Amino acid sequence: MIIEPVRRGSVWATAHPEGRRTLVRRAVEAVRHRGPVPGPRSVLVIGASSGLGMAVRLASAFGSGASTVGVCLERPGAPNRTGTAGWYNAATVEEELVAAGLPGRTVLGDAFDDEVKERTARLVAEEFGGVDLVVHSLAAPRRTDPVTGRTHRSVIKTIGEPFTEKAFDASTGSVRELTTPAATPEEIADTVHVMGGDDWARWIDVLDRHGALRRGAGTVAFSYIGPPWLAPTYRDGTLGRAKQHLESTARTLDRRLAAHGGRARAAVMRALVTPASQVMPVQALYTLLLTRVTREAGLSESTGDQARRLLDHLYGEPLAPTDPRDRIRLDDIELRPDVQAEVRRRWEKVHDAATLAELGDLDAYLRLTRQLHGFGVDGLDYAADTDPVRAIPRSLLIH
Repeated sequence: MIIEPVRRGSVWATAHPEGRRTLVRRAVEAVRHRGPVPGPRSVLVIGASSGLGMAVRLASAFGSGASTVGVCLERPGAPNRTGTAGWYNAATVEEELVAAGLPGRTVLGDAFDDEVKERTARLVAEEFGGVDLVVHSLAAPRRTDPVTGRTHRSVIKTIGEPFTEKAFDASTGSVRELTTPAATPEEIADTVHVMGGDDWARWIDVLDRHGALRRGAGTVAFSYIGPPWLAPTYRDGTLGRAKQHLESTARTLDRRLAAHGGRARAAVMRALVTPASQVMPVQALYTLLLTRVTREAGLSESTGDQARRLLDHLYGEPLAPTDPRDRIRLDDIELRPDVQAEVRRRWEKVHDAATLAELGDLDAYLRLTRQLHGFGVDGLDYAADTDPVRAIPRSLLIH
């Protein structure tokens, strides 16, 4: 079929397998080009098909030679429709691991499901002798509680009062005013159930019970703080409440793992253009300005750069600072006073697409969002007939 980009607002309905294959291969080459990085011998990445999760898997495998197991929930292609970008990412990662002779498996299933946890834990214990690092990198709209059977849905809302601010409209490429509504107590609790630390702790319980954690094994999950002037839409909102729960879970898990020489940490990452960040209009506008400011200051960072810094902190010299709450702070560049002052100055001046193009990274952002789904990649013939059906080598499908 001829695969064309189709999107509905911020949600993409198609993905191009050759585009994603090309970009994942480039990411692998970038890891190799940077040279060896200290890392684990074996790592389990929960949420491994895109964003930071995939970046950590690539850095661990191709930067430090680790065995890797990735867990993801993605849709395969069919003769008359494309699969998700994450499916094509996972397929290419496994192809590259096989070509490099590196051990790996991809588990296809809902990471929130207990059967997926149980079977993954057995696979990790039996085929890899356990793991040294567990990375929890899930961003999901819903989660079904394995105990109660109730499905919880996350929302992006404020806590307390509605908040009105500028935002980037991905469907039109324009800047508009957006009011983020206030969440109900039930919506706050549901968002914590989905995006908080409950599932992370449950994974550690199951892995430990099956002997899938090597002595000294550590675990990390991703958090975010952001600037105080946008706190109502994130840190002081429903997502922030969930991240606070995740950070509290990290401290609880750390006390537990410390008895066996292990550690648990929440890593506060910088704002990046990822599939998850595209559904947050206010955050998207902020990221457009931040990426331009840091690029002009020579302070740009990609997901690959953040993944490498994380492994350096965990297994090499801890170059990234740790705050009083024992969170790894990889947002130190983003929150530098001079960077924030310049982003805020530009924020006040942005009022339409023209000023956004002048002050932010609009063209680069639009190109990157297309590339996240395999489109806009130089050198590809998008008019060519392309098979949307791609197999993931060494995969285990769990319904």
